[in-house]
Amino acid sequence: MRVATRRSDLARAQAAQAARLVAGDAFELVALASTGDLHPERAIADFNAKGLFVDAIREAVLAGDCDVAVHSYKDLPTEPVDGLVVGAVPPREDPRDLLVTRDGHHLASLPDNAIVGTSSERRRLQLLRVRPDLQVLPVRGNLPTRLGKVASGELDAVVVALAGLRRLYRDPAEGGIGALDLAVAGAPLEPGQCLPSPAQGALAIECRADDRATLAALASADDPDARAAVTAERAFLATIGGGCSAPIGALASSPVPGVLEIAGLLADPGRRRVLRKSQRGTLHDPTGLGRALAEEMLESGGRSLVEAIDARRRDAS
Repeated sequence: MRVATRRSDLARAQAAQAARLVAGDAFELVALASTGDLHPERAIADFNAKGLFVDAIREAVLAGDCDVAVHSYKDLPTEPVDGLVVGAVPPREDPRDLLVTRDGHHLASLPDNAIVGTSSERRRLQLLRVRPDLQVLPVRGNLPTRLGKVASGELDAVVVALAGLRRLYRDPAEGGIGALDLAVAGAPLEPGQCLPSPAQGALAIECRADDRATLAALASADDPDARAAVTAERAFLATIGGGCSAPIGALASSPVPGVLEIAGLLADPGRRRVLRKSQRGTLHDPTGLGRALAEEMLESGGRSLVEAIDARRRDAS
């Protein structure tokens, strides 16, 4: 099985882990550079293109150069691509964000005016709601680079996805790079403090829609609970608006059998305004649940918030 992936250590590690669920050791990684990877110096918000981190990987599958592509599901645009389908959503890693420091601090125990790095407006606004004294600075680069800024003392902390750290520093035999050897420690941020990005912690294994053999092979790696949760979260994101410039968070889970619960967040960076709501529904209609929550949020002030943010973004450009 030829597996398309981005070139970073994390992307290759998680692609190998996903591929082993389907093909054992009978796979080959094909590492490609996406548009976002080719411009590491630019802030993510500066790009207008959708599919920033998946374009080249998807093209390789459509062209028949690869059989599947493994993506961080949160990087996939919500609009479908003709000829491609998500054949499997493997069991989801912990979706929470992680505060990484040298001394094992929690968010509440960080020193006054601590310097925290994150490239995510969603994370920045939620951190400042809890700790308005923090200096939250943009930081890009791969995961080891960001962790290194904490170990060196350049930053007091960074916020990263817990799932990425766990996948990257897994046993090398499982596709990781081994133990984390930097002098840093992590404290998970609970969803009540920092709601994650829609589909964070989930992987999507994508293949050609007409490739029946590969689709049959991928079926064994699909986790129905993970698929239902991310389907609800991405329906929420799509209903808010694929072109929305506002930071968006969402997390769905099944607290009891047959029930799906989703929390959603919509934020305004300029005014530091955050809207947050939740709903419960049936596990059998995750799309409807995600849409219903988004529509409630839009009717409760979210629509005017989105319009104001998009207008400011157009004026600035």
